[in-house]
Amino acid sequence: EVVAAAVTDAIHLGAIGYDAVRQIVLARIERRPPRLDLTAYPWLPGTEVRMTRAADYTTLLQERVA
Repeated sequence: EVVAAAVTDAIHLGAIGYDAVRQIVLARIERRPPRLDLTAYPWLPGTEVRMTRAADYTTLLQERVA
């Protein structure tokens, strides 16, 4: 339960990786706010999440037909 919430928080922060989730889990266990400064962890992969558009599917369909 704690790990699942930490993964969700990491996604919202834009950094998903073992180190990010670990820092958030430790903060929750210690009952303190997570202080995850992404500049201090340059090896953490950043994420860019966006909504899928209908145009994205048409591109896939066109590749399939060709």
